[in-house]
Amino acid sequence: MLAKALAMLTPGDLEFSFFCNSGTEAVEGALKLARAYDPAKQTIVAATKGFHGKSYGSLSASAKAEFRRPFGPMLPNIEHVPFNDLPALRDMMTSCKAVGEDVGAVLLEPIQGEGGVNIPDNDYLPGVRALCDEFGSLFILDEVQTGMGRTGKMFCCEHWNVAPDLMCLAKAFGGGVVPAGAVVGRREVFSRLFDNPFLHTSTFGGNPLACAAALATINVLIEDRLPERAAVLGGRMLAGLREAAAGHDDLVVAVRGMGLLMALEFRDHATGFELAKRMLDRGILVSGTLVNARTIRVEPPLTITEEEADYVCASLGESLNSMALVSS
Repeated sequence: MLAKALAMLTPGDLEFSFFCNSGTEAVEGALKLARAYDPAKQTIVAATKGFHGKSYGSLSASAKAEFRRPFGPMLPNIEHVPFNDLPALRDMMTSCKAVGEDVGAVLLEPIQGEGGVNIPDNDYLPGVRALCDEFGSLFILDEVQTGMGRTGKMFCCEHWNVAPDLMCLAKAFGGGVVPAGAVVGRREVFSRLFDNPFLHTSTFGGNPLACAAALATINVLIEDRLPERAAVLGGRMLAGLREAAAGHDDLVVAVRGMGLLMALEFRDHATGFELAKRMLDRGILVSGTLVNARTIRVEPPLTITEEEADYVCASLGESLNSMALVSS
């Protein structure tokens, strides 16, 4: 039932699902499916500042040296290019083809979460889709953090009318209660498992409790129109956060976001830590990022009220004003 719901809900021709327990497992499954799809094309291209998990395959595609160095050589044939840079991606795919190490898949987050809520230009994801089609490569989108209504659409890639060949889901997929993840893909890609489904398995993947939680989550998102609500409240909060940050250019570099995935970027790490502490004193928990420590994420529940949203923005203004008084 859950697989059928995802086939109906996801964009493009995504039809089959493999269920697992986490985002990193979903990425592992996608990487294995991509390499099985065309064994002659083994190179995977990911993006700098990207984050996909901490098991070996997922970590190999992730981009923070601090998490990679202690564990020795990563998986071979995984390359990285700057995010939001189509010429760099074309150059990499062209070079790999020239030396006989053709790109089998490009793996990206539609908006980089742990990297600092990095939002691409409007032509980027459509351009990546076109490059994958041109080079005969699969396009894998990691929607573990951006999916399930967070950015104002059920799936973030829908903002740009782009459909991947494989999509990874987790985090909110289980309603924030039950560990649940999925990799959803086109029939042609999943067909590599048809003859032997035991090529990739998970003991607890697809267990009834996790699937029930995911179905309940999808039902609430649709019935309560939470993606649409995230778009409206996200616009309200982004405007409020920018208003609160106005006049604090010595502290705040940027305020950005899409839907209820927002971020504040500061001049240095110490400023971000201090701001987070002062927000906590006001009863608000904000989150740092695993890749970009100068950026603080604001990711409220999609059920946040207008009053709560306004309180967050007002508290940011108070916190920044109090920091400015100390520094002066």
